[in-house]
Amino acid sequence: MATTLQMTFRNEEDRISTISIADPDSELTGEDVEPVMDSIIAKNIFNTNGGDLVEKVRAQVVTRTVDVLEDF
Repeated sequence: MATTLQMTFRNEEDRISTISIADPDSELTGEDVEPVMDSIIAKNIFNTNGGDLVEKVRAQVVTRTVDVLEDF
């Protein structure tokens, strides 16, 4: 089972941008992630096609299970 932290932002062109981090700590909470997202916006460390990240939208952990039917 694979888990990914997805931090979703809105940029200057009102488009959505997502930063994904593989295998986050299982104890991670929204209170842990919010200041990180604030820092990403304040420090303007990521470039997007739609301009600077300007607003937090969502933080979520996605869990995915893959069942291989056959290897070829």
